Amino acid sequence: MKVLSIQQPWAELICMGIKDVENRSWNTNFRGEFLIHASKKFDYDSYVYLQEEHDIFTDTLVCGFMLGGIIGMANLIDCVKGYNSEWSIGGEFQFVLKDAQFLDFIPCKGALNFWNFNMELN
Repeated sequence: MKVLSIQQPWAELICMGIKDVENRSWNTNFRGEFLIHASKKFDYDSYVYLQEEHDIFTDTLVCGFMLGGIIGMANLIDCVKGYNSEWSIGGEFQFVLKDAQFLDFIPCKGALNFWNFNMELN
């Protein structure tokens, strides 16, 4: 199954169904379900931004985020520029997401771009 590594707290926000796009500098023709991998690197500046500007994760400590493994899945339904979402970043491609959900944590290494993971072997 395809997997995309995303830094926390953004991976968590997607799995919660709050963030409906993933911004990337590159385009993809892939459409369909994919696993969400929370990378080991934590984006602390974004964590503070989400707390201060969106009142999100105000009761969540950094140590409360899952890192270094698969935490959920979503359906990528489109890839566009200029998608109308508060989470869109201008100049970037937006991977438009639907039906995001959490899964039981599966520790594993991440990779760049979309990568393959065999859930049956892990």
